[in-house]
Amino acid sequence: MRDVLLIALFAFAGAAVAGLLGAVVLRLLRNRSVSVALAVVAAVAVGAMLAGTLSVARAMFLSEHDLWVVTTVCAMAAVVSLATALLLGRWVIASSAELTRATRLLGGDDFTAPRPPFTSELSALGRELAATNAKLAASRERERRLDASRRELVAWISHDLRTPLAGLRAMAEALEDGIAPDPDRYHRQIRTEVERLGTMVDDLFELSRIESGSIPLDLARVSVYDLVSDALAASEPLARSSGVRLVGTEVDGVPVEVDSGEMTRVIVNLLANAIRYTPADGTVAVAAHAEADRVVVSVTDGCGGIAPADLPRVFDTGWRGTDARTPPAGAGLGLAIVNGIVRAHSGHATVRNVPGGCRFEVSLPVAAG
Repeated sequence: MRDVLLIALFAFAGAAVAGLLGAVVLRLLRNRSVSVALAVVAAVAVGAMLAGTLSVARAMFLSEHDLWVVTTVCAMAAVVSLATALLLGRWVIASSAELTRATRLLGGDDFTAPRPPFTSELSALGRELAATNAKLAASRERERRLDASRRELVAWISHDLRTPLAGLRAMAEALEDGIAPDPDRYHRQIRTEVERLGTMVDDLFELSRIESGSIPLDLARVSVYDLVSDALAASEPLARSSGVRLVGTEVDGVPVEVDSGEMTRVIVNLLANAIRYTPADGTVAVAAHAEADRVVVSVTDGCGGIAPADLPRVFDTGWRGTDARTPPAGAGLGLAIVNGIVRAHSGHATVRNVPGGCRFEVSLPVAAG
């Protein structure tokens, strides 16, 4: 037992010396390639074994021949270990270079996912890079769509402002020069145009509040039936002047916790949009029903449907569709305002085509309790 302990002690002492030297070398080479680090680790492992073996051999007074055999065996093991470490290091370096290339191209159009094989850790990093690039690509696409919407909005706003302003200038000059054939009619028209501009400015202000996230909400428990009734009453004059019938069908009195003024505006905007694109003698129907813990308010028109390519853009700022015409008021902001207000109430707005028209749906959480 005493001999075994002595052998273990000598082996440990020799290996410890080799290990300490290896740790010093690794510290000095800490900024070098991983291939060098792996070679040092392999050399330390073989060196520790050789140092321990030689220490024991010296202590046990082995013959020169036996010591030479032991040394040769350890040297061959060292050669194989170092060669394996270098090959492994080159493989890891190649994998790291592939990840570096992918990282450099991250977010660009020419990004390609890192190619395997990797270690499990490097493979996980490669998958994270690919997922991050996909998120960046989606973000760039959203930015492109927002830029397109902003440019489109500026173009529509410029058009909608130029038209009434030109008319106001012409009517004001006619009144000043005393050549207006019917001054009272001109005054009424000026008032109409000013109201139209005021509505447009109000819509822009509302949209800016929504996009900045500063829209104030005075939440209160109200019935969906009351919201729909108020919106129908407010939209009746526009429907009557357009020759469109407004119908409320299957409107449940489900309670919701909303800002009644803002939510009424949502339904009024949907009704105004539906009336505008429904031909005379057509029908616009409003319905509301509960689904699990949500209530869905729908407005169905007779516009003939929306092109499938346009459906994803319906709620974009400034969108009017390929066949849109300048509306009597606003700047193509009504549906964007609808979407913003609904999202502020933790709801979502959708649109889909139905036979003869399209259906806008607003989903809101049912009031608790």
